[in-house]
Amino acid sequence: MRLFAAVLPPEEQQTELAHAVDRLVRLPGAERLRWTSRPGWHFTLAFMGEVDEELLPDLHARLGRAARRTDPFPLRLHGGGHFGRRALWVGAAGGIDTLRLLAERVDAAARRAGVAMDEHRRYQAHLTVARARHDTDLRPFLAELDRFEGRRWQVAELALVRSRLPGSGVPGEQPRYETVGAWPLGGAG
Repeated sequence: MRLFAAVLPPEEQQTELAHAVDRLVRLPGAERLRWTSRPGWHFTLAFMGEVDEELLPDLHARLGRAARRTDPFPLRLHGGGHFGRRALWVGAAGGIDTLRLLAERVDAAARRAGVAMDEHRRYQAHLTVARARHDTDLRPFLAELDRFEGRRWQVAELALVRSRLPGSGVPGEQPRYETVGAWPLGGAG
């Protein structure tokens, strides 16, 4: 199954983001972007790709240990950025160092469980809100996102999420996400 570990923003923060995205989709050029929807709003900590089911028990145990070793921390959606001219994202503020530490621990847990991980890169906290098939001028969207400041929440859980890519070929179809495991951080549970 195709898996990734993530921090999932609570409903209240997703509603704040939805209001910001509503403003973005009204900007000129927004029709050239494919906008993600609420089920796809998450901070990926480690993308694992296809994981053999026989690795799941060890992976779950190791992710649980990584979560217990990490204290809950504050986070808020903040500003925005881009990857090249094809991906637009919302950033984060608050406990970024702890978020990075959790991402490092999750990556190590997956590797120790036998998951073949991609090359390790420095973690960049981002929540993707739109993608483009072709190079697109993202500056108007970034200018709008620069003003975005979400309310703070306490991150208290690590989630393991299954991703099912669209297969129908229907334009605009989104991947489907299912949380298949969740562990409280530190003493949060």
